[in-house]
Amino acid sequence: MLSFYDPYGWMAKIGLIVPASNTVNSHEWGLLAPEGVAIHTARATQSGRSSQKSFERMAKGAEEAAEQLATAGVDIVAYGCTSGSFMCPRDEMMRRLAGRAGCPATNSADSVLTALKALGVGTVALATPYLPYINEGEIRFLEEEGISVCASLGLGLGETEAERFAIRKVPPEAVYRMARAVDRPEAEAIFISCTSLATLRLIEPIEAQLGKPVITSNQATFWNVLKMLGLRVSIPGAGRLLREL
Repeated sequence: MLSFYDPYGWMAKIGLIVPASNTVNSHEWGLLAPEGVAIHTARATQSGRSSQKSFERMAKGAEEAAEQLATAGVDIVAYGCTSGSFMCPRDEMMRRLAGRAGCPATNSADSVLTALKALGVGTVALATPYLPYINEGEIRFLEEEGISVCASLGLGLGETEAERFAIRKVPPEAVYRMARAVDRPEAEAIFISCTSLATLRLIEPIEAQLGKPVITSNQATFWNVLKMLGLRVSIPGAGRLLREL
């Protein structure tokens, strides 16, 4: 009798839900994924101008995306949107996503917290592409969870759909310079937020220059997904978090 198997997801199949404008997260995860780990992606739309309501609409779209990913037989789903995670009630959102996908669910905001705590970090310098009100929300979220923010910088992008599409095109040198500019002696780590921001190849150069860990949204979420799946894999080239923990 013929025995069937999944040739590209024999170790694990990960379901990734991203904002419709995001073309970075799935690519960076594809670069990180060990052999035998497959990434399946679905999209949710944040329509109109940036507002609390637009994040809530995208969260609803994420539920439909989770149901689509269930057809791929994924082992876990991750909501790959940092601001979309902390701007909405995360526990309720994860309960709904897990129910629609039929498997465990996580998100970028919770993954970053888990990563920072695993590194023993209590104070961060925060670099983002976000609008001021989203930066304020992220600082409030981090500090409510016991992580102090000693400094922050944002690029002020994301008000319109066109600006949200532009985040994925921010040049690496701009991200690198922003991370170095926001650093402070008291910062135990640099946190570069946003899954639409291309950061993967910058992590190790920034760590080498500043002598401290760098956490990014895509890196931390992928690390947390592997951890939740019980996969112990050391991944070089993407910072201390994925290499050592």
